Amino acid sequence: MPDQNTQVKKASVLSGVRGYQEVVDHQAELAKTGTDYLEQRGAVANTVGRLHPKRIKLVVDEIREDTPSTGTLRLVTEDGGTLPPFQAGQYINLFVSINNVETARPYAISSSPQSLEYYDLTVKRVDPGFVSHHLLDQIEVGERLLSTGPMGTFYHNPLFHGEQLVFLAGGSGIAPAISMIRDIAERALPYRFHLIYSSSYEVDVIFERELKLLEEAHDFLTIDWVITRPSNGYNGHTGRLSADFLEKQIGSLESKTYYICGPTPFNEWCEQQLAELEIKPRRIRVECNGPPSHPEQLQEWPTDLPATKEVTVTIQGKGSFKALSGEPLLNSMERNGYGAENACRSGECSLCRVKVVSGSVLNPKEARLRASDAQYGWCHSCVAFPTEDIEIIV
Repeated sequence: MPDQNTQVKKASVLSGVRGYQEVVDHQAELAKTGTDYLEQRGAVANTVGRLHPKRIKLVVDEIREDTPSTGTLRLVTEDGGTLPPFQAGQYINLFVSINNVETARPYAISSSPQSLEYYDLTVKRVDPGFVSHHLLDQIEVGERLLSTGPMGTFYHNPLFHGEQLVFLAGGSGIAPAISMIRDIAERALPYRFHLIYSSSYEVDVIFERELKLLEEAHDFLTIDWVITRPSNGYNGHTGRLSADFLEKQIGSLESKTYYICGPTPFNEWCEQQLAELEIKPRRIRVECNGPPSHPEQLQEWPTDLPATKEVTVTIQGKGSFKALSGEPLLNSMERNGYGAENACRSGECSLCRVKVVSGSVLNPKEARLRASDAQYGWCHSCVAFPTEDIEIIV
């Protein structure tokens, strides 16, 4: 407890703060009427925790097959209550345990922000896969899962992004797009939304029927369908999304905001095409979607280093394990019983930062490192690749 002299000095200092005495007098007046708001202590923290929880306990309420390679999990709370609000385009990080390996993956919420009784997560099978195969093949209705609260910056900001929106979606990158479309339709927002949706095969088109119905029912929505590996006799648009094709379909390129979401190669290609059309970078929003699938193909990858090279990773004070250079450091940590707090798994959020004490890792552009990170040896383990034996601090 502070002594009396300390309390007197504190009161003397505070009394010189403009407005302090008025606050003290107001508090005394409130006490006379029966409250000084002490009974509300913690109310703000409780509200923040409810709206932005660190973890959410979920139950699988429904599983729907969208295409032969894609399924949607409908998740509800354990008590059947309302889920935290989110912006159309945001994601949650879903934690799973697979063969005694604790890991997590971010999935965009494909349902509308206006329907907070559930979150829909649309999952596409990835080969070779780990988490996607588990979610699509092993998860059953009634199973309990854990996730973070909604997060991410890939959403429409009406103050900066305007009302003319173009969304380039590849494969399961349609998930945040349909959430935006549903939100615009349900709230009758004054936007124009042009979706250009690229899929590998006709059978891979996710939400095809619903999107066609939405386009028929709403004037704000325009959809161009593109198949990169069409069957014989397919009459629609085919091939990659070239700059010429985008310019032809979009028309006027000015005063529009461009969203890109799909596999990493798709995102990079679309960015290049928009750059050829001289779209300003501030008008382009790209959703990070995981680490490079083939890091050995990156220009900065060390010459003659095979992705299958085995290296030793030592976690200071905890132990060591073998890892492959071509596997993200966080993935190999999790496979060996270690881990780090994580969310985006795309190099953006920085929650999975670890310090490299010795050895080297390759940090691709997805890492989004700060200058101080490089200076002091920090890396984002979800997109860092060990190129030699390393020692790290977690």
